[in-house]
Amino acid sequence: MTDSNELIRLSAAALAAKLAAGEVTSVEVTQAYLDRIAAVDGQVNAFLHVNAEEALAVAAEVDAIRAAGGAAADELHELAGVPIAVKDLIVTIGQPTTAGSKILEGWHSPYDATVIKKLRAAKMPILGKTNLDEFAMGSSTEHSAYGPTRNPWDLERIPGGSGGGSAAAVAAFEAPLALGTDTGGSIRQPGAVTGTVGVKPTYGAVSRYGAIAMASSLDQIGPVSRTVLDSALLQEVIGGHDPQDSTSLTDSFDNLVAAARTGNVEGMKIGIIKELHGEGYQAGVENRFNESLELLKAAGAEIVEVSCPNFKYALGAYYLIMPSEVSSNLAKFDGVRFGLRVLPKEGPMTIERVMGATRAAGFGDEVKRRVILGTYALSAGYYDAYYGSAQKVRTLIQRDFDAAFAQADVLISPTAPTTAFKLGEKLNDPLAMYLNDVATIPANMAGVPGLSLPGGLADEDGLPVGIQLLAPAREDARLYRVGAVLESLLEEKWGGPLLDRAPELQAPALDAANTVGGSN
Repeated sequence: MTDSNELIRLSAAALAAKLAAGEVTSVEVTQAYLDRIAAVDGQVNAFLHVNAEEALAVAAEVDAIRAAGGAAADELHELAGVPIAVKDLIVTIGQPTTAGSKILEGWHSPYDATVIKKLRAAKMPILGKTNLDEFAMGSSTEHSAYGPTRNPWDLERIPGGSGGGSAAAVAAFEAPLALGTDTGGSIRQPGAVTGTVGVKPTYGAVSRYGAIAMASSLDQIGPVSRTVLDSALLQEVIGGHDPQDSTSLTDSFDNLVAAARTGNVEGMKIGIIKELHGEGYQAGVENRFNESLELLKAAGAEIVEVSCPNFKYALGAYYLIMPSEVSSNLAKFDGVRFGLRVLPKEGPMTIERVMGATRAAGFGDEVKRRVILGTYALSAGYYDAYYGSAQKVRTLIQRDFDAAFAQADVLISPTAPTTAFKLGEKLNDPLAMYLNDVATIPANMAGVPGLSLPGGLADEDGLPVGIQLLAPAREDARLYRVGAVLESLLEEKWGGPLLDRAPELQAPALDAANTVGGSN
């Protein structure tokens, strides 16, 4: 039997190899992760719900199939038996789906999201549901109704958002893989500040059916992992056309793992985005970014500078388009059909008053802020001035990408301007919080794929820095090809994976006043 501490630190690909060789069982692996969750999640609060019974049952089923051998064993997916965590924005039969909100507290979906069906088909044990900013609205996972998630590198700092729970679970060795959603950077930015790999696939490459919508034209489900190869393996599991999603692409994305395993950059042109580094970026972030450029150059890539002048308008346009779609998508939470219902204490019992009382009690401040902003932007007399103008800027951003990719095969930038900031530091300053997504938002506005991988530790604070790669739409394989090379070069420079340098979570449990909630 392999030591459980060793098991939880293996990559998903390495775990899969051990499972296939019979060196370890899925039950042993799954139990090791469940034990880790029990040991450290009281400090991290990555999970809102732990799915131990079902996860162990799936693991036992995989073990039985492998033990029996034959055609059924041969047909098992490579990741069969490898556990995974799921962001609590993705509906899942048998587990609550809260979206991090009181308005859906305890709600159980009657159906599985398409990506969940695919995880079940691959026989990957689902460890549980991870914490997030309410309805995915935030950059720090401080806006969850169930308390903030903490960064495993420093428990007084944020793990990014909105998918901080998924990133923290992977970084804290509570799961080898996780699913997240990325509307403006909610997979990549948490990846950057926790030292993990986060990928936003091409818009439509992974079905959104069953992901509770925040901004439908921007949302995208994607993988969270510790290595580029692991993300490629997971994207191939969850990707593919889905007739239940009208925005789903019919393209085949079955070359991602091959790209990650055989990647090289010799002769490639890699474009530095002029507008996404330099002034406003932390010195330690810039240093690690420049080192990554030198490594790629030494590996045979040509580094060119490209300009995307309309990227400076991306943040403003995003914060008009996204709230407008939020206003529409969240209208369904009315206290009538499902979820929380609060009755007005006095006056007539009308639907409007029930809806008002329910939303006042069920939505947090950030959700209310965005619903109000979006409703205003869509209101009569302002639609063209605000929402319409933002959509025109979106077109200009797409044209900037087209021009940039005419000069370079992939683009590169820091994933976030700074390392993880302290909990509470920006909670009362929404504009400062929004600036954390300045480098990630353009990819969502244009629908192109983006990947963040660990770029090292910042000089000032010893915290992780993320490097972002961007490719043209439908060219996700390029991200994995270049990402795998850069990851290998950086690990050679560090002497191993970045997470090997993370502090072990041995701090005493937080006192009752600071303990964050969860149903562990």
